[in-house]
Amino acid sequence: MERCFNIAGPCFPDEHYMLPALERLPGIVRIVEQRSYFVLHAARQSGKTTALKALVREINGRDRMNALYFTVETIQRFTDPREGIPKIVESMRNAVLRHPLFKDLVRDPNSEIPALRPPSPGLDVKAFLALLAEKSEKPLAVFFDEVDCLSDDTLITFLRQLRDGYITRDTSPFPTSVALVGMRDIRDYKARVRPDGQTLGSASPFNIIKRDLTIANFGRDDIARLYAQHTEATGQIFGNGVVEKVYEYTLGQPWLVNAIAEECVENIHGYRYDEPITVDDVATAKETIIRARGTHVDSLMERLKEPRVRRVVEPVILGKERGVQRNDDDYRYVLDLGILREDGKGGLVPGNPMYAEIMLRYLTFDEQEDFKMRYGQPFWLKPDGSLDMPALMTEFQRFWRENSGADREVYGYNEATPHLVMMGYLQRVVNGGGRIAREMALGSKRLDLCVEFGKFRYAVELKMCRNFSPTESPAQLAGYLDHLGLAEGWMAVFDEDKAKSWDEKIYNRDLPFDGKTLHIVGL
Repeated sequence: MERCFNIAGPCFPDEHYMLPALERLPGIVRIVEQRSYFVLHAARQSGKTTALKALVREINGRDRMNALYFTVETIQRFTDPREGIPKIVESMRNAVLRHPLFKDLVRDPNSEIPALRPPSPGLDVKAFLALLAEKSEKPLAVFFDEVDCLSDDTLITFLRQLRDGYITRDTSPFPTSVALVGMRDIRDYKARVRPDGQTLGSASPFNIIKRDLTIANFGRDDIARLYAQHTEATGQIFGNGVVEKVYEYTLGQPWLVNAIAEECVENIHGYRYDEPITVDDVATAKETIIRARGTHVDSLMERLKEPRVRRVVEPVILGKERGVQRNDDDYRYVLDLGILREDGKGGLVPGNPMYAEIMLRYLTFDEQEDFKMRYGQPFWLKPDGSLDMPALMTEFQRFWRENSGADREVYGYNEATPHLVMMGYLQRVVNGGGRIAREMALGSKRLDLCVEFGKFRYAVELKMCRNFSPTESPAQLAGYLDHLGLAEGWMAVFDEDKAKSWDEKIYNRDLPFDGKTLHIVGL
């Protein structure tokens, strides 16, 4: 059977190119064999379920314990434990119907299966797990996938039953190891357990976990090993620089790594394995994936509308020095989703460059469509194919002044609206002929853009007036120009002071600085 790159659900060794799943969770087998209860959380489509099923196979293959895998994803809408708990038990029952050890237990009509009796939300899960543990001839490990789909009282009841079973397992049969798996850390599971919040606020009532694990992204060598499997199977070569470019775009996010390869192999080259995959193919694939808005991308974009996500993402777009409390549940939530990451230097940045582009292109989509209708003819093109940047900036000044300026709003990102509107404007300009590379980070006091159009590049820095310093700001732009190897750049400075007139806000100033030409555009 011909294998392929997988972008839909868990990987299977005989169907998909994949790396050994447990490599990304070193020590997890020992944690299970130490009879620990633990949490495993990672962003969507990062390999959690694949790793979990590999863990079940590994544990059962060692012949020291029995391991079972359950998913509670289908219980999402049952918030009342009188409905939710029996549904969980029924889902567990169905999952073990084919298991050689437990199939007779759940098929026997006279069996004491809690799911076959009238609902008793306080006992059913615990009783069913106790029954399985009693039947098991070896210590039993149970792994629950998609636990963060549960909510409200169903979740709380479920967690309390597990905790109760853990505490009494010295006198009553119960699984010796339990894993709760999902996108989020347990402290962020959706449950109204206090009047002023939607999170658990701590590990309680499941305060018995020994480990809180996550799954790392692929490294460069991992991507090379994954792609080498395709080369070995088909002979198709990934050319020089491809792995490095994929890592640059994705930082090893597994779904993106597989999606780029799939797009190159199946659509760009149409399974013509004699054609090597190039760096240009990777750039084309990246653009296609962003525009196609598949389930992975669409899920990420929908999260941006959530108020708690917006509260953390907006300061990053603006480059604020402060505004994000790092011990706040919302902060951890956004990191768990993979939308943002800590850069290791005290900064907070997008999860990877593709996510940065997806986020800002999504948030500016309506603006792009508005500008598309407004400007039918590309007035911004020069005869040599370059962009007329002075004309572009002058036209945006006119638009911003005529369309209420800072009174506009984009998906509730009120403070970041000026940045988002201008990015929508520039995105409309480059669509079909270029791209925009974006650099944003908490504490930077700015948003840096590199507008690429054909063979030309333009540096544009977006800044709020309150962050503009006559000495520091030009030096920042000059440093960005040095980074790009350019001698000319633009800085758009948005003034949110409603007491000022537009004549005071709108200006154009050319500033020679350190051998470079800086254009300061007031808005």
